[in-house]
Amino acid sequence: MHSDTRKLLITGVSIFGTGCLAALMLLTAFGGVTRDGPHTNLGWLALMLAMGCLPTGLLTLALGASKFFGDRSRQ
Repeated sequence: MHSDTRKLLITGVSIFGTGCLAALMLLTAFGGVTRDGPHTNLGWLALMLAMGCLPTGLLTLALGASKFFGDRSRQ
């Protein structure tokens, strides 16, 4: 595996993992979410973090995976 592919995958996993952790904390430790939104300020911050990290991390993971399989097929 090339070093740039490894960096993409590690970055994607870390960003996506941060978003998953923020969403989990939002639902469990920070008061949960109702129809009107989170109950606490930390809940709102966790929601914003999850909304930013989950799509970005997923796209970075998709880019890293496609690069990994593209490099693999060339060898």
